[in-house]
Amino acid sequence: MHYLKKSKIIFLCSVILVFVLIIIFKLLFRYRNSNINSNDFYGTIEYYKIDGDKLTLQVKGKERIIATYRIKTYKEKKYLYNNIVLGSKIYLRGKLEVPSNNTIPNNFNYKKYLKYKNINLIMNTTNYKLNKKCNIFYKIRNFFSKFIIKKRRNEYYYMFIFGDKQYLDSDVYDLYKTNGITHLFAISGMHISIIILILKKFRINDYIIIIILFFYSFLVMLTPSVLRVTIFYTLKKIKFINSFSNIVILLFTALILSCINPYIIFDTVFQYSFIITAGLLLLKPKNIFLLSIYAFILSLPITLYNNYEVNFLSIIINIIIVPFISIIFFPLLLFSLILPINNIVVILINIFESLNKLLTVFKINIIIGKPTIILIILYYITLYFYSICKKKRYFFVIVFLVLVSKCRFYFNNNFVSYLNVEQGDSILIDINNKSIVIDTGGKISFNKKEKWKVKKKEFSISISLINYLKSLGKSKIDYLILTHGDYDHMGEAINLANNFKVEKVIFNCGEINDLENELIKVLDKKKIKYYSCIKELNIDRNKLYFLQTKEYDNENDNSNVIYTELNGYKFMFMGDASTTTENEIMNKYNLPDIDVLKVGHHGSKTSSSKEFIDEIDPKYSVISVGKNNRYGHPNKEALENLKESKIYRTDVDGSIMFKIKNNKLKIETCSP
Repeated sequence: MHYLKKSKIIFLCSVILVFVLIIIFKLLFRYRNSNINSNDFYGTIEYYKIDGDKLTLQVKGKERIIATYRIKTYKEKKYLYNNIVLGSKIYLRGKLEVPSNNTIPNNFNYKKYLKYKNINLIMNTTNYKLNKKCNIFYKIRNFFSKFIIKKRRNEYYYMFIFGDKQYLDSDVYDLYKTNGITHLFAISGMHISIIILILKKFRINDYIIIIILFFYSFLVMLTPSVLRVTIFYTLKKIKFINSFSNIVILLFTALILSCINPYIIFDTVFQYSFIITAGLLLLKPKNIFLLSIYAFILSLPITLYNNYEVNFLSIIINIIIVPFISIIFFPLLLFSLILPINNIVVILINIFESLNKLLTVFKINIIIGKPTIILIILYYITLYFYSICKKKRYFFVIVFLVLVSKCRFYFNNNFVSYLNVEQGDSILIDINNKSIVIDTGGKISFNKKEKWKVKKKEFSISISLINYLKSLGKSKIDYLILTHGDYDHMGEAINLANNFKVEKVIFNCGEINDLENELIKVLDKKKIKYYSCIKELNIDRNKLYFLQTKEYDNENDNSNVIYTELNGYKFMFMGDASTTTENEIMNKYNLPDIDVLKVGHHGSKTSSSKEFIDEIDPKYSVISVGKNNRYGHPNKEALENLKESKIYRTDVDGSIMFKIKNNKLKIETCSP
């Protein structure tokens, strides 16, 4: 017996060592054959999405790429709907590019997301040629897809069977996200366990079940959570490996998946799947209430790292929803594929959506911010000791670590962030943990007349701004200052007011326009105080001076121009003020040399006159401007006038952060 135990330990260590060496080798010597200079690409369609007049494809040829194509006519869109299928061969012509990083800190990084899926290039496609022929595997998947599309409320069938959420209404999905139950819609161990249970009820042989599971894994494009259960179940059927504990077998499973794709460890579905499963195996919850609490505690760091906030009501919601999905809804949905009970499934979907809409009213959302990796490691170490020692005091250590994650944001030094909101302005000033937002950005949408071109949901720049604020642990905006009433400066103000507690709003001098009136209606409803045409603002020991108080007949000249000092460093924010306003300010004030200037009107020729720039002599100049914008900003003359300063541009440098630590100025960028 002792010899057997010793041999098992040697075997375990040897296997782990081999797996780790394979993973390291694949990470260090990953072969990449990316020909960025090529204008042609040929491959197999692995995924596609048609949204408005935009076609998005994932194509596998010599490597994987993401291709986008702008659909030209409604007739072409109908052709694509009728002819494009998974597994089709396609020839693409266009421009291959390396994807960009996020340009606002702590937001979704598209480049990393693709890298973790072994995708290094994207293509802006100008032309294509489609070949509908595909292999037997894709024919089977497409057969199921065509069968499902005939079902009422088929978006739920696509989601629960294929893990494809693209057909689900985005507003409905946001409800589920708020309630903390989106994990139920990623095909997970729970779904596969139900499938295994059903197969066992029909007395299907274990080896046949393994074949079915692997086939299903390929059907859902090798989703990590499905592969995890499939490999785990397969290993459990191997006699020698079955003698190990479930935790060890789970470790084997993780190592096998990591050998297949080392980047899988960065996949959030993989992280949720393995950490929650491992934790529940260690903690052994005795009832569904404990299971929900443990699952919540185990997933908390991952949730905070990605979403920065948590709905504490989700513990109770999961106690209600998980049994409903696992015992009633999902089995009935599966049986409705062969039985005429689609109407019952539709009724359950309507009840499910109504219930979730009701539950969002009682949400207990708390913004905590993005925890550090060290804090997350400490959190899980504490949980491990809690599982083996069963000492209740460890639970309070976990609570303490969560509070540290929240409280650490209160010890940040002063900083100013100029955020890349494309062709617009948005600045966050943090003074002794007081949050001042100057402008919100706002993308002007040019309405498309033809309905078929309209997307299901247009991207809003406020999402990036909201995520950034939440990642810093901000649940409140102390002052929202709007330099003027143009859409590219205040277009997202209502979204901010709906997502944060806003204490006070400051408008500029001059007449109130329609956009400002829309915001004022929201402010009145929420009982948020607002002021206009003020001269100064006191924030603790700091002051913000509003230099422009004269009224003009246009929004740009009425822009709030703000001057402040932070730890001896002088900052100036020009809004869209023109040379007219600049001359007025020069005549009215004896301006000091400026350390950091937010250049007026995105560096247009109407602002930043040589006389004004010579007067304030900025050390650093920040131009907030969109990439390849239609206005030709920044203007060459403005750049010439600013050449004595160090120029930062949001289209080139992304967001620019000026952090003051120990009275020293540190500059960071979030480059594309």
